[in-house]
Amino acid sequence: MSTPGFHQRIRFSINGRIVEREVPVRQTLADFIRDALGLTATRLGCEHGVCGACTVIVDGASVRACLMLAVQADGAEVRTVEGLAQDDELSPLQKAFLDHHALQCGFCTSGFLMTATDLAAHGAGSNETEIREALSGNLCRCTGYANLVDAIAAVLKEQAAKRE
Repeated sequence: MSTPGFHQRIRFSINGRIVEREVPVRQTLADFIRDALGLTATRLGCEHGVCGACTVIVDGASVRACLMLAVQADGAEVRTVEGLAQDDELSPLQKAFLDHHALQCGFCTSGFLMTATDLAAHGAGSNETEIREALSGNLCRCTGYANLVDAIAAVLKEQAAKRE
């Protein structure tokens, strides 16, 4: 039984699927995604919004799910890394991460993929400096970011060529 004022009913779309649940008003979106929905690729690294491992897309913008409450997602469209592949086909960014050896240990990968997805969706990151700046909010202990930058640059270059 829920205590009035401490729980709220929310409804939103996640990876194209409508979710409706009652949640504690202080539960983070990251905890809700992981614990209630079982979408565990949204990682919790620092839980202070510093590392970027929990990055998801909410209404077209990347956000730190550890800093956002689940109740704030009410009515929103949320996308996690589990929603990138379509019909068992990896997204172009996922393929590029694989092809350019940008996966490393994998802990931070989902956050980088979601940050890169946001970057690609907005047509930004036309050069290495802009890509590195966009990735500066995500931390990785395994790499010097070169393979991540190469993977993202390859996808952005392909997208630009298709627009021409």
